[in-house]
Amino acid sequence: MAAELTSTKLNAESHLLLDQPLLRLPHELARRNFKSVQRIVEREREHIIPALKEAANGSLAGTQTPDQTLASLDAMISRMQGLKRKMETLHEEEKRIQTHSKRRIQHLQDLYKIQNLADVKYEEWSRTRLDRLLVDHMLRSGFPESAKQLAKAKNIEDLVDADTFVQCQRIAENLRNGDAKEALQWCGENKGALKKSQNTLEFELRLQQYIEMVRTGQPMKLIEAMQHAKKYLSQHIETQSVEIHRAAGLLAFPKETNAEPYKALEVPFRSFSSHTSRATIITSSTTITHCSFRGLVCTQNTSLPLGICFIEHQLSISDDLGVPHLLDGTERARQTCSICASYEKLCGERFDHSAEREKLWARTDTRNE
Repeated sequence: MAAELTSTKLNAESHLLLDQPLLRLPHELARRNFKSVQRIVEREREHIIPALKEAANGSLAGTQTPDQTLASLDAMISRMQGLKRKMETLHEEEKRIQTHSKRRIQHLQDLYKIQNLADVKYEEWSRTRLDRLLVDHMLRSGFPESAKQLAKAKNIEDLVDADTFVQCQRIAENLRNGDAKEALQWCGENKGALKKSQNTLEFELRLQQYIEMVRTGQPMKLIEAMQHAKKYLSQHIETQSVEIHRAAGLLAFPKETNAEPYKALEVPFRSFSSHTSRATIITSSTTITHCSFRGLVCTQNTSLPLGICFIEHQLSISDDLGVPHLLDGTERARQTCSICASYEKLCGERFDHSAEREKLWARTDTRNE
């Protein structure tokens, strides 16, 4: 009996490891909102204090007429009223973020009130979590309206990040339509994060704008392209020298040239998803993906079609899961080590890469036949 109770005891900490993104995004949004407030206040302070001193000194010294002093004060009052409106908007955003954070913390805190997996409260909590994972997956898969309807029906709107995903998808759609304006605006708002991560998204967008101008082949557009390059691309010459020289070479080749590497540059608005995923705190892999891996590992059944993990190759979920996904770079290696370690700990044996690889190839050959 004691062994049975031990086996069904809930380990809340292990759940929190998978649900870290639930709190990470609101925290990052709150930090950015605070930075916006700080930046706006500093900018207004740098303008208001000198203007106020100038008006006061001018009035005392008699170098300004009363009308000039009143006009100066009216201008300062107008700026402060504008600052107040901005602060009210940012305050409402902060309250919204805090509401989301409070609801999410409470959702995770409920785990610590559940003693074991047999508790009916755990089933209710798991259903809420499953709904949240489904909404998250739908948002990442490009079905925002369905995701919003599900979140509303299940009353979990504070537990999902629909607005953030919708904004990202809107920017991506605009890029596919050849409009980089909103993407560049996003780069301006997140300039610090882009610089810290050495992300080249803004340069890529400016380069693509240049390419689009050159692709028209119109003389006026070519002149505009050269001015654009001088203004936006030349400042990156130390780090992006090869790309800039290739872009300059486009001017010497006709439209729809077959000469490489210039032909490759003329692809209409290329994909920037890899840059945005590195610049934002929205990870490229879904939580439902991670849960699927852990769930398969925890079955302790080695005959199940596990997604094979190779350190030196891409990690993919098997087709049996119905959620194809690719991980790359450091994230791939981290997930690989994590999955293998979990398997070895739970199943009491080492994860045999070669054996599982042969199983995967055998299943693949059977399907192809």
